[in-house]
Amino acid sequence: MRAVFFALWLVAPGALCAQGAASAPKDTTAAKQPDPPAPPVNHLETTLAGFKLTGFAEGSYAYSGHSVGSTIVGRLYDRQQNAFTLNALALVLDKPYDAAKFSAGFHTEVLVGQDASVIQSNGFFGPGTPADVPHLYVTLNVPTASGNGLQFKVGRIPTLLGLEVIETYANPNWSEGNQFVYVENFTATGLSVETKFNDHVDAQLRVINGWDQVVDNNTHKSLMGRVGLYPDALTSLGIVGYWGPEEAGNDAANRYGVEGLLWRKLGKAAVWVQGDYGTEQANAALPDPTQDAKWWALGGWVTYDFSSTLGLALRGDYVNDQNGARSSFNGLVGFPANTGQKFGSGTATLNIRSWPNAVVRPEVRYDRSTLGAGAFNGKKDQITLALGVAYLY
Repeated sequence: MRAVFFALWLVAPGALCAQGAASAPKDTTAAKQPDPPAPPVNHLETTLAGFKLTGFAEGSYAYSGHSVGSTIVGRLYDRQQNAFTLNALALVLDKPYDAAKFSAGFHTEVLVGQDASVIQSNGFFGPGTPADVPHLYVTLNVPTASGNGLQFKVGRIPTLLGLEVIETYANPNWSEGNQFVYVENFTATGLSVETKFNDHVDAQLRVINGWDQVVDNNTHKSLMGRVGLYPDALTSLGIVGYWGPEEAGNDAANRYGVEGLLWRKLGKAAVWVQGDYGTEQANAALPDPTQDAKWWALGGWVTYDFSSTLGLALRGDYVNDQNGARSSFNGLVGFPANTGQKFGSGTATLNIRSWPNAVVRPEVRYDRSTLGAGAFNGKKDQITLALGVAYLY
């Protein structure tokens, strides 16, 4: 689902340009003009045929009246209070595979900036380093009778969970929702087996070192799988399940859960609904480490395009972290240590695409927690104003 949203965002401007070019009638009476100059040589394409280099740059500003010092509580990329932030510079190198034959490809993304410091996996860069490689995998394709192939991906791959992705400009809203931050992993390192059976069903199955682990923190592997259903061109449903030990040095405390993500296109509007449920045995983060932790979350998004250059995105989310296992982070981005809370947010974002290859995103967000005065610097809620700007190349 994430890949679908990302692809649509990138393809739309090109489609609009092509329509504009096709509408101009050909003037057969005019004198022949000189041939246009040859386009500049793309040295990467010339040297390594088929390789594609893309990327993006992103910066932002955020302000909240209830921050704790220089940190906006409960946030990730937009955690810097009253500060201009150098969020990300990404370089993406891609070599597609051919699904119709035995072929290979690879995909990598190098990310530098303040966003990279909060999505790092154990066993890669040191904590706080403003650099990461969230995508780094090789794909081996085996042709199938359907023509869609069977793909084996090996390396570091973004999660199957959730609508929102690491590359924030591709999300409906500027800030990341609570589900992205608290109940999903960012990446996993391992093996993924994927295929598209037909136009209505696809599937992915992964064996991984663990959630956000480059180097496994125990001796057992984790599993994650997804089934995608597409009843028509305007509807999709993704169902994800996961199971495996995620605690350091503990092979017996399994984390397992399920997620559903429904998408529906309604004219100029689109709607997503995402539900998550998870549990973890003998959770070490709890006051009683023999106790199991449980959590569930629900989120909804609505987008509406007023024109090709202006859109509105609305999001609401709710997380019931009944034992505090997913939100007890006394560090960079989270709430104070707690034994359980319920929290949520409402967000409105304008997506302005008046400039070619760029998106400007003013946003207002409201957060509230049942921790009361212990949540947001002595308050039970907070309002945040933010502005994000991204350029794609």
